[in-house]
Amino acid sequence: MILRILTFPFRYTFGKVKKVVGKLGQIKIEPLYAFGNEECVYVKGRVVEAYRQSKPSAKNSSVQNIFAALRRYAGSSVPDAKVIVTYFGQQKEVYSDEEGIINCEFNTVCPNPEEDHRVGFSLVEEEGLVAEKKNNFLKVSQYSKTHPVGVISDIDDTVLVSHATDVGKKLWLSVSKNAFTRRPFPGVSEFYRELTVNGKHPIFYVSSSDWNLFDLIKDFLAYRNIPSGPILLQDLHLNLKNIWKSGGGSHQHKLEKIRMLLDMYPGMHFFLIGDSGQHDPELYAEVVKSYPDRIKSVYIRKVDDDEEGSRETLVEELKKIENAAQMVFVKTTQEAIRHARQHEYIPS
Repeated sequence: MILRILTFPFRYTFGKVKKVVGKLGQIKIEPLYAFGNEECVYVKGRVVEAYRQSKPSAKNSSVQNIFAALRRYAGSSVPDAKVIVTYFGQQKEVYSDEEGIINCEFNTVCPNPEEDHRVGFSLVEEEGLVAEKKNNFLKVSQYSKTHPVGVISDIDDTVLVSHATDVGKKLWLSVSKNAFTRRPFPGVSEFYRELTVNGKHPIFYVSSSDWNLFDLIKDFLAYRNIPSGPILLQDLHLNLKNIWKSGGGSHQHKLEKIRMLLDMYPGMHFFLIGDSGQHDPELYAEVVKSYPDRIKSVYIRKVDDDEEGSRETLVEELKKIENAAQMVFVKTTQEAIRHARQHEYIPS
């Protein structure tokens, strides 16, 4: 553990050196997401050195959570690992990048995309690379291009109380709390379950958090009974000098991911949900302008009471676009629920 922390600033180089000299511990593949339509499936995973991490608990102390966070960020990524990915009778060989990330895409014709299908991951073992588990599987979130409704949601300060505009508070929450002690905004579980009709419609989480927080976010959603769905995070090269930047940046990657989802499901009409603390209103406005007939409604949680006034020009611009969804600023999730019921997006 101490060695991991001391070598953290150099962990990408350190991972390569350990691989060459055969000093890596057992390797694990973390399936991150697999989603698509009847013709294409995108797959992402991560190859890391396995490390012991106790299951989070609501009883864990801040000190225990801090050490768990250090383990999460100090783990060695495994570059240049060969992984075999399988789906629907197809097989691909891919190599992990310097951060241990693997990406691949399957082009296939699936007659019924909404049946259960799985993607498989297996490490090709070699000297110095031994898998902790021989095979890993992940259920594919697969929906028809013509599926009618979907939800795209931010995470920080939209679902999860994060204080993203205050670096100090956000960093402390990130390291001192865990998936069971982080707080959701009241009403989020109810709202999202009604929008998705308890999982009938897909939900995609698009966030600027980095992949080291993937397990925390996944466990948090499950524990709080918030609908699960593909989690699309940001590829960041982090070290001790810039760990505080997790969740920051230009957020342009969010716009790119949202456009990719809209293009992947051309018949789907989306709800966009975010917050006013960073750039969600501006990003979502760009989406509405580009796809005016594809967005059902935009809900923005107000981080500060005067946020709606500061975006008045943005709101007025959208009102001038024919058939475009309006941007609704809300202080609480209950306000969003009332609006959705008034417009019959969810049952009364």
